[in-house]
Amino acid sequence: MVRPILSLTLAVLAAAEVYASTLALQTPRYSLKSPDATEPRSEVLKLGQETLDLTLGPSDTLKLTFQVIEETEGKGVQPHQTFLRFYDEISGEEGIQPVRVTAGGKAKFELNMARPPASLPPTSTNPLKVTLLLGSFTHSPAKFELFNLRLPESQSPPQHSEEASFHPLPEIVHTFRPEQRIPAPAASAFFAAFVFWPWFVLLGLWSFLEPRIPHLFSPYIFPFIGTLGAFEVLLFWYWVDLKLGDVLLYGSVLGAVTALAGKQALAKTAEWRLGRK
Repeated sequence: MVRPILSLTLAVLAAAEVYASTLALQTPRYSLKSPDATEPRSEVLKLGQETLDLTLGPSDTLKLTFQVIEETEGKGVQPHQTFLRFYDEISGEEGIQPVRVTAGGKAKFELNMARPPASLPPTSTNPLKVTLLLGSFTHSPAKFELFNLRLPESQSPPQHSEEASFHPLPEIVHTFRPEQRIPAPAASAFFAAFVFWPWFVLLGLWSFLEPRIPHLFSPYIFPFIGTLGAFEVLLFWYWVDLKLGDVLLYGSVLGAVTALAGKQALAKTAEWRLGRK
């Protein structure tokens, strides 16, 4: 029982010793070169002291070099993750740029403002706080405040060709037609009488037809005349309320009845005329 506990204790102490070792930077240096300067400005960064302020122009180039080492042994170490963080404390915008580190811990990063990387956040007159972040499975994570960097203000993004489609459109105002004017009752009565005028003429001339035919209200003639009047009522009903499908349905039934009634009326009229002869 003592042996497993001793092994576990040794493993914990070994892990604590590994993670107790911290990472450090050796000779972190920056150089600033502008097109109109013959010699680039180059200095060693003094970490832990007053933060340095750097300003880059639209065509300037910033080069940053350093070596990651173990603080206790001083040998170069390759972290599992190395990032430069550009952070605007005023707007809250930030950008993360990965940095490649060799097996010996040496790293180099270059920022050319003529071709800035897409990882840079939108810039204004506020400085960007540049921080180096190191992550390792075998060492404690480390963070180093390098300098404050002032960059030229970002230009406005180009307007997309379909950007106007995503803006609120003007309110659509509907213009309704004025209400339909109802004709005068006298005009409506006149045209209603005009529609029924052929029936009045037919009934008026009925008595003048020769040879005489059976009376209009004969049980053989009246059903046929009634079905014709029913067609007039159906058309009027269609104008008021019915739909076309209803008219076709009712009209087909009424048409069959009208054909039978007309055939019956025609046969009886022919018999009546033959009997008169």
